[in-house]
Amino acid sequence: MADRHNRYERAFEAYLQRLGVPYVAVDEARRARWPGGKTLKNLDFIVATGLSTGWLVDVKGRRFPTGRFHPQYWKNWSPEEDLHSLQKWENLFSPGYRGLFVFAYHIVGQRSPVPENYEFHFERERYGFIAIPFADYAAYARRLSPRWGTVMMPAGIFRQLARPFAALIAECWGFPDTSQACEATYAVDPALLVPPLTEQG
Repeated sequence: MADRHNRYERAFEAYLQRLGVPYVAVDEARRARWPGGKTLKNLDFIVATGLSTGWLVDVKGRRFPTGRFHPQYWKNWSPEEDLHSLQKWENLFSPGYRGLFVFAYHIVGQRSPVPENYEFHFERERYGFIAIPFADYAAYARRLSPRWGTVMMPAGIFRQLARPFAALIAECWGFPDTSQACEATYAVDPALLVPPLTEQG
């Protein structure tokens, strides 16, 4: 496991190992150099889904819910810069690699973004990993704060399009009707893969 200071990324990497999914952890301490001397925000992980396909993952750590006195659920804001960076990474890689935002929700209340038996316990905390393809997020993202340069999807649309990360991976590992499209070549334990996101709070 990579030496990461971000607990959300540590939790997600441990989850990848739990699922048995092949991945590469990217060095987040350095920004990638781009032509013209510009720098680019690094990915967090590259998750393989076949011989020439995979997800370019940017992990977003959020609490579920946020707010002590007025709890708010399904917060999915992102710096707008991160969308531009992920778009450039998609353009750099082959067409089989697509951008993916993974919202690592630290569950701090009674409600959960995933069914209880799909939660992941790490370092004495509970997490739920919700994924949404970059293309979907970019299509519906709206400016949240011009001052801070952040964007966010409407919660209702986010809940419709996002799903547990393991459910997304399940489409590429071990299910006959979808595995061929993903060119699956690794053996991932189907018992650890979860169904589509269920309706909760």
